[in-house]
Amino acid sequence: MKKILSLMLTATLMGLPAIFLPAPVQADDKAHDDDRLENAGQVIKEIINIPDNIPQSVLDKADCVIVLPSVLKAAFIVGANYGRGAMTCRSGDHFEGPWGAPTMMALEGGSFGLQIGGQATDFVLLVMNNDGASSILSSKVKLGGDASAAAGPVGRDTEADTDVAMRAEVLTYSRARGLFAGISLEGSTLRPDNDANERVYGRKIDSKDVALHGAVPIPRSAHLLIATLNQRSPKNLSK
Repeated sequence: MKKILSLMLTATLMGLPAIFLPAPVQADDKAHDDDRLENAGQVIKEIINIPDNIPQSVLDKADCVIVLPSVLKAAFIVGANYGRGAMTCRSGDHFEGPWGAPTMMALEGGSFGLQIGGQATDFVLLVMNNDGASSILSSKVKLGGDASAAAGPVGRDTEADTDVAMRAEVLTYSRARGLFAGISLEGSTLRPDNDANERVYGRKIDSKDVALHGAVPIPRSAHLLIATLNQRSPKNLSK
């Protein structure tokens, strides 16, 4: 606070309006981002440990995983999804290494149908190939448009080599009220959350540098997320 007041006084003496001063990073915003990373780790740990979860053969062929904990769907008749979370990819040029530092992501989109009241839903998205990962990390993408997407198969004995898993760039899952299932998110958009990345890592940094180039270490708040994935799917079996 003293630093901010000092900057304002300096600006006043120089004849500059305080509005042009850079806005400080809010500590509570960073705390929220750290909470999202911790919650993402808890979500993936719980989902992987339920009986009818993401098939191991599907997870082992994913290049990246996106976890969006407690996405809000607030609606009556017409609904809208909005949530924030994180995306982690296997390291290395060919996605063959351990899971790396997460880049923050945002989900936005509309949904239509009879929806009454607000409901929090956890979403897990598997990015199945290089093109899908590159598109999502580069800019806002529309699922089902810019990136092909489909509801993911569930069940430990489900084969990954189904038509849906082979064709889709992104497989999508949801958990609400204890029920885990594949779900269509077509029409929703995903984008890198660069403001959140700046808060988490303390500087401006491109999403691709975080997720693909190992430019930053894994933050403490993401240790559960990364450790769980490294334990359950240490190798990419699609290569």
